[in-house]
Parts: sequence; structure tokens; C-alpha cells
Amino acid sequence: MEGLSGGNLSPLGASFDGNGVNFAIYAPDAAQVFLCLFNEETGAESRRLALRNYTDGVWYGYLSDAQPGLIYGYRLEGTYAPAEAKLVNPAKLLLDPCARELCGQHHWSPTHLPGNSDRPDPRDNAAASYKSRVHADNFDWGDDRPPATAWSDSVIYELHVKGFTARHPEVSPDLRGRFLGLSSAPVIDYLRALGVTAVELLPVQAFVDERFIAERGLTNYWGYNPIAWYVPQPSYGTPNDFKHMVKSLHAAEIEVLLDVVFNHTAEGGADGPMYHFKGQANSHFYRLGPDAHYINDTGCGNTLDTTHPHVVDHILGALRYWVTDMHVDGFRFDLATVLGRGPDGFDAEAPLLQALRADPCLSQVKLIAEPWDLGPGGYQLGNFPAPFAEWNGRFRDDVRDAWLTRAAGAELLAQRLTASADVFRHSGRAPQASINLVTSHDGFTLLDLVSYEHKHNIANGEDNRDGHSDNRNWNAGVEGPSHDPEIRDRRLRLRRSLLTCLLIAQGTPMLCAGDESGRTQHGNNNAYCQDNETSWLDWSISEHGLLTFTKALLRLRREHACLRHADWLEATDPRIRWLHPDGEPMQHDDWKVATPARFAVALDITDRDSSGSLLILFNADDRVHEFRLHPYPWVLLADSATGNTDSVLGMRSRYRLGAHGVAVLKQTT
Repeated sequence: MEGLSGGNLSPLGASFDGNGVNFAIYAPDAAQVFLCLFNEETGAESRRLALRNYTDGVWYGYLSDAQPGLIYGYRLEGTYAPAEAKLVNPAKLLLDPCARELCGQHHWSPTHLPGNSDRPDPRDNAAASYKSRVHADNFDWGDDRPPATAWSDSVIYELHVKGFTARHPEVSPDLRGRFLGLSSAPVIDYLRALGVTAVELLPVQAFVDERFIAERGLTNYWGYNPIAWYVPQPSYGTPNDFKHMVKSLHAAEIEVLLDVVFNHTAEGGADGPMYHFKGQANSHFYRLGPDAHYINDTGCGNTLDTTHPHVVDHILGALRYWVTDMHVDGFRFDLATVLGRGPDGFDAEAPLLQALRADPCLSQVKLIAEPWDLGPGGYQLGNFPAPFAEWNGRFRDDVRDAWLTRAAGAELLAQRLTASADVFRHSGRAPQASINLVTSHDGFTLLDLVSYEHKHNIANGEDNRDGHSDNRNWNAGVEGPSHDPEIRDRRLRLRRSLLTCLLIAQGTPMLCAGDESGRTQHGNNNAYCQDNETSWLDWSISEHGLLTFTKALLRLRREHACLRHADWLEATDPRIRWLHPDGEPMQHDDWKVATPARFAVALDITDRDSSGSLLILFNADDRVHEFRLHPYPWVLLADSATGNTDSVLGMRSRYRLGAHGVAVLKQTT
């Protein structure tokens, strides 16, 4: 290889054309950029080549005869003046933020710090850093095609790539905790048998440990600390391993959604490390105050400036890559309020949100917002534009309150079960814009939700200060595990009722992995740093009865279109009727009166052509309630009070529903 020549300023990153590699990096803060090449065997820097071409903030050059597999990084020369938001430091090896592959090992080291307010840190950080690698795109996708599941038919299953398979007895030990483990036959067979249509993977974009976690001897398990937007997490496998996983899941008609982090990066705030953007264009990538301090609307030290054109381009480029090259089917955006933040707060017409809506590629995949952040006015549920769906925190809270805390009555439950029209309908979106959830990775598991009154996060090393304190939970009378049969039965009934509400509600349900089989984190409601058996799914203690009940609910949802209306159900819509237990219709004034927390109501719901209807009974009371039925032959599809499913009842005019129960019945001819 000779020196750099010519080259193109687009695309950013390292692009192999069959003869050599074009390198391009956006670094307007640099006075000079050097491409550093590394020896694969020794890890030592072997060459340093100056990028001579500069246009509109982009440095670029072409390296003849360079091949995929070449290991590289960048060093920049220029101004170091923190008060002016300039942090260029040639002692720091920077990653290519558009690299498609990383190599080597990364660990926390003070050598990653850019310097203090007076002078740059002179220590070289290369030994503690990942290196970028030129990627060879040689994967054979064959006849892979996206399942393209309609929103109205979608059931999302949120899981962690490592935690889902790390203890799976039927997955080969060398594949556990990796992409190839998730694509193994036992795992895919389980997902298909369960009946979900999409997996939503906790972050798989390459991430690293934060300083405060590393110094406590812990690791960032969840992965919300990104360092490379284009690269699959190296500890989970290679880019080709990721592609194989996607192809295998697609063959099983299961979509792949990624939980992506474009609100902050692993570089943190003023006391955080420098991996790429800080050295390249600090004031372009991050929102800064008038004294160049980092605005922290994320709680993670920095906040990306998603109004800046180059930040928008970087994010769009990464998302397109995951769709076009990696074949993913959509994204869930962490702390998505940041995507619409500008100088005056959240704006649904912000540049990045508009660009996502207009992009011919990205507008066609599933887009899901977590509609809050930690900044002023951060809670924006219901305010995202089409085609975004949103995690519905109101559904989570009100459904929990209805069954666990008694703080919500029948009226709130009715609103949540009909896709939260009070939250989403004004925007012109369909009911599926409501992503309904009762639990997620963030908070108690379903079992812990009904087993613990208080969080137990001591193992996280923050004196139990971390994690949510407002959990809308109830321990059913005893803190933690219990051998009391009555308490165990009560907890099981409550879990079945919560799952039933989730899976019979209008909108799009999201199930958290393991809730269907009794997963526990032993009261830890913020297990972000627990890369161990606290978080990993324990397949040896699966509650088969609960799993069977959940499968029945998912089958019920799949087989009954009345639970999946693609249009809104009006209050006077003939397809839906709310009833008193005596069978009389709920009147307008009945809803106006504050409904008691201990309620019993029924829902009679049908599909558009009236060919299929269900009667759903709700009893949030501590005692049995009797519901009057039309004297027809009935089939019981599910009863959360007893756990019974698919039972022929015969001719009935009444149904007795146990405490804290939900029953789904269907007339037969």
C-alpha cells in the first residue's frame, strides 16, 4: 500500500470498492486528520497517513490496495479549548463513528479522558480502545424477505440477546448469550410456539461500560451506552452472525426490531471519555449551554443535538444501514423526546422527526417512540407524529392500578383497553399506535410486581437510590417469595389478569421476555448492571401453567379479529358495549360517576361484520361476582381467576368469576 490519494467525501466511513478503500470522516474541529493503521497480530500502530482532502467539514482520502480486514483509527490535531467547546487531542485514538466492524478489546481507562479545563491529557489511549476494521460484506441473504406483519396483527416480545439464551439448556454452550444462540432451533421453536410476531432486542449497537459502573466492578448489561452506531455488539457476535440471526427469525415469520439509542453516546459529559464525536465536532453533535457545558436531558451526561444537519445525517445513515444491509424490520427509539428537542423544547415537526417520516426507506418500517426523557417537558406521550407508535406508559400505570393498587377504576381501565383514544386518536393515527405494556426491561418483572412492595437494588451499588419508586405494585401480603398457598395463588391470579388485559386490549401488545414463565430479578427493578443470573432467564423454573395460559391468550388474540380492530371504536359504536354484571348496558352517567376501585364490568365486543364476538368479564373485587349471560351455549376461552382455558360451558345464563379475575367467553351455535 502506498500513501493516500484523491478519494471521495461520501459516503462517510471506510468503503471498499474492490481495489482499495475510501476513508471519510466528518471532523470540522480538526486542523489535520491522520489515518492510523494497526498490525492485526501485534495490535501496534504500524502507519500514520495524513488525510489531505477537506470539503464541508469532511476529511477524506483513498488507500490503494487496501482490503477488508484492515484495522484503523483516527488521530486529530487542532485546538484544545474546552471553554470554546473544542476538544481536539492527538493523544487520543478515535473510532470511526461510521465503522461497520470493531476489533480488539475495550476497557475503561483514565487514558480515555480528553483532558481538563486547562490542557489536554497527554496519555495515549490506544491500548484500551476498540479499533475500527474495514468490513467485508460477503453474507448470502438468499431468499430472505421481511415478514411485513401488519400492525394490527403484531405482538412484540422484548428480550435481551444475552439474557434470553445465557442459561438455555438446549442451546449449545458456545452459542449461549450470542446472536447465533438466539437464532438456534430451540429458541426459534419456543418463540413460534408462544405466538409472538416480533422480537424487540435491547440495544445491540456496540456499547461500552460507563466509568462509574466499571469502577464498581460491574458491567453495562442493558447496553444503553452506545459507542458505534453501525456495529453489532462484538460480545454477541460478528456482523454476519447478526445477519444469520435475522435471516433465521425471518424464516420463522418473526420480525426483528432494534431498541436504538440516538439520544446520547458513551462519551458522557465534561468528565466523560472521548471516543469520537467530542474530538471531531463537539459543538455540532452535542447540545451545549452558553458556557459549553453539556445539557443533560438524558441523565447520561450528554444529549445529542438532533437539530444539527450532520447529526440528522449520521442517524439516518445508521438507521438505513440496519434496514438495507442488516434487514431489520423497525426500531424502538430510547428516550425519543430527544429526537424532537430544540431550543424551545419538544417539536413534533423537528428536523429528525420530519426526515424519518419523509425517508422512503425508514418510513416503511416500524417506528416506535419511548415518548419521554429527563428534560423539561420530557413526557410527550401521544404527541409523536405518524407513522410513530409509542410505548403507552398510561396503559402500564392504569392497568397496574386497576388490579394492584386500587387507584384506578373501571373507567380508566376501559379507556386503556380500547387503545387509549384519549391519548392517541387526536393525531390521526390508528389504535395500533398504542404500544401496550404492563412490564418491560425497565422495572419489576411481572412476578416481582406482585411479590415486592419495595425495590431491592442494593447489588447495583447505589444504596438502593436507583430505579423507580413509583411502581404501582403490590406484594399480595408478603414481601418476596412466599410458601403460603393463598398468597401464591393470589399472585398467580393477578399475573394472569394482567396478561389477559394486555393481550385482549386494542392496540399493539408488548410482552416482556420471561413474564410468561415466572422470571424474577428478586426485587431488583433496575438490573441495568447485572450481567449475571439476576437478569438471565432461568429456564429450569418455568411455570408451565402460566406459559400454557399465555399461549392460549395469544392464540385467542390471533383468532379473534374483534381484539385487533384497525380503526377506532366510538363510544356509541355498535361493535362494543360495556355492561353491568346484570347484563344491563353502562349508561353515560355511570361513567361520569367516579367508579369504585373494586369494580365488576363486562365488555361485549364484535368485529366489523358481526361474525365474531366475545364477552369479556372483569372482576377487580376481592370477592366472587356473578355475571348474567344470555341463555346460549357458551365456551370459556380463558379465565384468569382459575387458569382454565378452552372449556365448553354449555347452556348458561350466569357465570361466577373469582376475585381479581378476567374471563373471556364466546357464544356457540
